[in-house]
Amino acid sequence: MNFKIIPSNKFNKQLKKLDGNSKKIIYDKIQLIKQNPYRYKKIHSNKFSRVFRVKLSINKQDTRLVYVIIEPDIILACLLDRGRNYKDLDKYLKRI
Repeated sequence: MNFKIIPSNKFNKQLKKLDGNSKKIIYDKIQLIKQNPYRYKKIHSNKFSRVFRVKLSINKQDTRLVYVIIEPDIILACLLDRGRNYKDLDKYLKRI
């Protein structure tokens, strides 16, 4: 199946704040997600059944790229700081 990548407004705002090297890392991961979106770890969400996350190291900080699969679309929800323990996740997913 051919998936379409759709970035959320929150994701776009977060991406604009990053440097070029970080954007390249994220772009490479998005290409892997597009090939097989089910390859990464599934996480629990009250709103969606298919929410996944990708581990990233952005500027030496543990970060997670969170995305939702609503076939045939992959919605890039946000970049989460690992230190916050996913506390903001439901807030970001409500905006999708």
